[in-house]
Amino acid sequence: MENPENLYPVDEELQKFIDYRKRSGTIWRGVFLMSLFVAILVLIVLMLNIINDAFGLVALENEVDPHSLVTGYQENTMVSMPNTFASTNHAALAAVIQQNETGIGFVGHAHYQTNADDLRLIAVDGQFPTAETVADGSYPFARPLYIYTALDTLQSEPAVAGYFRFYLENANNSGGELGYFLADETLMADQINLIDTLAGGPQALDSLGGNLALSGSSSLYPLSRQMLLDFRQAGFGGDISIEQIGSEAGIEAFCRGDIQVLNASRPMTVAEAATCQRNRVNPVEIAVGLDALAIVSHPSLDFLESVSLKEMGQIFAAMNYWDEIDPSYPVEPIVRAVPGEGSGSLELLSGSMFSTIGLENLSGAAYAEIIRENLGRGRGRALERDQRFLAEGFIFDSQTAFNGACASAEPPTGCAQPARDRDNLLDLIEQEIIVPQIQQTWPLYDSIFNRQAIVAEASRKYPDAIVEFKSWLNPDFLVNPQSSEAELAGVRTAIWGTVMVVATTFLFSFPVGVGAAIYLEEYADSTKWYNKIIQTNISNLAGVPSIIYGMLGLTVFVRLLLPLTSGEMFGRVAEGTDPSGRTVISAGLTLGLLILPIIIINAQEALRAVPNSMRRAGMGLGATKWQTTWSHVLPAALPGILTGTILAMSRAVGETAPLIVVGASTVIRTDPTFFSRFTVLPIQIFQWTSRPQPEFQNLAAAAIIVLLLILLTLNASAVILRNRYSTSS
Repeated sequence: MENPENLYPVDEELQKFIDYRKRSGTIWRGVFLMSLFVAILVLIVLMLNIINDAFGLVALENEVDPHSLVTGYQENTMVSMPNTFASTNHAALAAVIQQNETGIGFVGHAHYQTNADDLRLIAVDGQFPTAETVADGSYPFARPLYIYTALDTLQSEPAVAGYFRFYLENANNSGGELGYFLADETLMADQINLIDTLAGGPQALDSLGGNLALSGSSSLYPLSRQMLLDFRQAGFGGDISIEQIGSEAGIEAFCRGDIQVLNASRPMTVAEAATCQRNRVNPVEIAVGLDALAIVSHPSLDFLESVSLKEMGQIFAAMNYWDEIDPSYPVEPIVRAVPGEGSGSLELLSGSMFSTIGLENLSGAAYAEIIRENLGRGRGRALERDQRFLAEGFIFDSQTAFNGACASAEPPTGCAQPARDRDNLLDLIEQEIIVPQIQQTWPLYDSIFNRQAIVAEASRKYPDAIVEFKSWLNPDFLVNPQSSEAELAGVRTAIWGTVMVVATTFLFSFPVGVGAAIYLEEYADSTKWYNKIIQTNISNLAGVPSIIYGMLGLTVFVRLLLPLTSGEMFGRVAEGTDPSGRTVISAGLTLGLLILPIIIINAQEALRAVPNSMRRAGMGLGATKWQTTWSHVLPAALPGILTGTILAMSRAVGETAPLIVVGASTVIRTDPTFFSRFTVLPIQIFQWTSRPQPEFQNLAAAAIIVLLLILLTLNASAVILRNRYSTSS
C-alpha cells in the first residue's frame, strides 16, 4: 500500500502501533483499577477504624449510684409519713407497735423473737423469715451481719483480738436462740485462723485487760451484747460499753477512730473503706451470719396475713389509711414504726421495696427533692437562678433575693424563663449529682470477640463499675451540648454552628458565583484584557490554600466590617460588652470566598454545555438576551450548577483552617446565633482528638460519622437535584 507522505503507519508498522496502543490502554486501565481498588480499600479501613472507636464496651462508674438516689428519696418519704415513728432502736420500734392497735412496722428477727408474744408476724409474698427462706433468698428482707475492727487495734490490743476469737467460737451457741441465722462452722473456723494470724496467736482470757467499746447496728446489738456478757463471764476483767446508733453512724465513728469494734448490718462501701484508710484505719471485716427484718403488727391487726412488696410500698410510703390499700380493710389510720435514717435496716427496706423503680420513673417533685438533698447550696442557688427548679417557690433561693437579682442591671437568665420541666430536672441530676464517669473503654472488635476477658479485667480493676455496651453515636449525643465530661458531651452546638455557617456560605456564594458565571459566559467580551484578567484570577484563586482565605476573612470581615459582622449596627451587642467580629457571619462569608471560584468555574462549565442553538432560538423569537438567559439557558444549566455548588458546599463543611483563623471556638455550651461565637463539627473533632483521655477519641469517632452523614446528605442532594432538573429540562 502506497503512503507517499508517510503520514501514518501501514502494514506491520500499523499493527505494531495498534498493539502498542492496546498494551498501553491495558496497562493504564490496570493502574486505574488498582488505584480505585486501593482508594476503596483505604476508605473501608478508615470507616472500619471509625466504627471500631464509635461503639464498644465501657466501664461506667457513677459518682453517686442512681438507685441510691431513688432509695434515699423513698427513705425520706417513709420516715416523714404521718403517724410514723422512726428509730435506730429496734426495741423502741417493737414498743410502738405493741401500743397501737393499727400499728405495723419492722424489727430485727432477734427483737421479734424477744417480743413474739406481743407481736404478730406477717408474711411477705407468702414467705416467713426462716433459716431456709433467708438462706435461699426467697425472703426479701435478709442481710449479712458483720463485725469490724482496725488492723492496728487487732494487733496492739489483746482484748479486741480475744473478743473477736471468743465471738466466732461462741456465737452459734447463743445466736440461734436470739433469732439469728449464723454462719456455718467452716467459715467461722477460717475466720478464727485469720484472727489468730493477724493478732499473732490466740489470747488467754484470764490475762486480758483494758476496755472494749462497741457501737453500730441495732440489728446486731442483741447478739453482740450477749457476747460481751459471756466474754466477761469467761474471764475478761476490763470495762465494756455498747451502743446502737445504726450502721451508717457506726461506720462514721469507726472511721474516725472513736470505737474499737463496729457492728454493721451491711458491708462497708468502697467509699467508706477509702475514708477509713485515709484516716489510717484499715478495716478487718468478719462475717458472723445473717439476720432478717420481720414485718410485724399489733396482734389485733388480724386482717393482714401476707403482703406483697407493692403493698408494702403503699403502706409505708404512700397511703395514710388502711381502707386506701384495700376497701375491705378498716377505715383506720396506719401507724408505722420504721428504722431511722442512717440505719442499714432502712437501706435494706427501701432497696427491696423499691427495687423495680428506676430514677426515670419518679415525678418532677421527687427530682426537686433529690436536688434539695444532694446538691450543695451554693451550686444549687446558681443553677436555680439560671432556671428555676419549681414553678412555685424555691429550693435554695428565696423570693426576695430572686426578685432583687431580677431587678439588677444584669438579671439572671431564670428571670425570663419558665421553670425547668421534668426532663430538664432529670438531666440536671445526671450531670450534677450522679456524674457518670467512664473508667475505661474498649473498641468494638475487642468488645465482640473478647467480652469475657474485658468483663473480668473490669471487675478486677473497677469493682464498682458497670460494664455495658455503649454506642457513642446516640440521640443524647446529637442533642446534648459540649461538656468537659465525655459521658455527657454532645455535638448539638457544633451541628447548629455547622448548619448556620453553611447556610451563610450558601446565601452569599451561590447568587454571587452564578451571577459572575453568567456575566463571564453570556455578556463579557473574552477578548478584552480586563475580562481575561478576571478569568485568570478566578482560575488561580481556586488553588489558593484555605489558610490564606482565613487571613483575608480575619482582616476584612472580623476587623474591617466589625460593625456588620458583630451585629453592632443591628443592636445585637449587649450593653457594656465589646463587639466581636468572630461570629457565624464572618465564618460564613470567609468560606463563601473560599468556594466562590469553584462555584463560578462549575457554573461556567454548565453554561458552556448549553447548546448555542437554544440561545439563537430564543432571540430569534424576539426575546432579549437576558430573557433568553433567564428562561432558557439558566434552566438548562441548572443541574450542573447545583451539582457543582453542593460539591463546593461539601468542601466548606469540612474546612477547619480558615475558621480557626477567623476565631471559631473549641468549646461552646450554648446554641449559637448569627452574631455570636460558634464552633463547627470539624473543629469539635479536632479538639476531641487532641485530648489525652481515650473516651474523647470515641466521641471524635462518633462526630466524624455525623459529619460524614451530613456530607453524604449534601452529595445525595446534588445527585437528586441533577437528575430531577435534567429530566424536567
